[in-house]
Amino acid sequence: MTALIDALAGRLIVSCQAYPGEPMRDPRTISQVAQACVTGGAAAIRVQGLDDIRATAAVLDVPVIGLVKEGAEGVYITPTLELAFACAEAGAKIVAIDATSRPRPDGLTFAAVVAGLKDKHPDVLVMADCGSVEDCVRAEGDGADIIGTTLGGYTGDRAKTVGPDFEFAEQAIAACTKPVVVEGRVHTLEHAVAVMRLGAHAVCVGTAITHPSTITGWFAEAVKGA
Repeated sequence: MTALIDALAGRLIVSCQAYPGEPMRDPRTISQVAQACVTGGAAAIRVQGLDDIRATAAVLDVPVIGLVKEGAEGVYITPTLELAFACAEAGAKIVAIDATSRPRPDGLTFAAVVAGLKDKHPDVLVMADCGSVEDCVRAEGDGADIIGTTLGGYTGDRAKTVGPDFEFAEQAIAACTKPVVVEGRVHTLEHAVAVMRLGAHAVCVGTAITHPSTITGWFAEAVKGA
């Protein structure tokens, strides 16, 4: 497990996800995008949905960070222990789980989910998706292997920033002894460099690399504005 975490140090993780109704929402497409990202230098790939995890893990040599989204409010990133099991069994080497203190659909605490997953799948790591520094510190104490700033600006604990929440990232890095992966609205090369210089273990970029509809929208608006 230490070797896996060490392999991510100072590296880029890419999130490859498509939303319901989008043309790219197909496991084979996501796996191909993931392969292209690895060719470009991604050290790990983060994917959502069991079919996407299976398809991506089958063709990659780098670790897959797997999660399942259910719902759109409250705890919806791998919200139950059963879904955490399913992610591991689909091929995720790291399972991303909402680590906030909000109530979970199965009534378990984050600590109980981590313990249950590690009991059944001791070689699988847990990435704690956090929305506040308090979440980060609690998740570390609850046994998470990797701390992520994924939910910063999405839980009501912090205002949603334009671009990365650098303050959150800096505070999380200072408060935690476990590696911190900065994720969330990292949209430019300058953003990525800045969070690494704060001391992040790794940076995770999604939309700016793998969501063509959003990227096209950025350019389209800029062109119209010119």
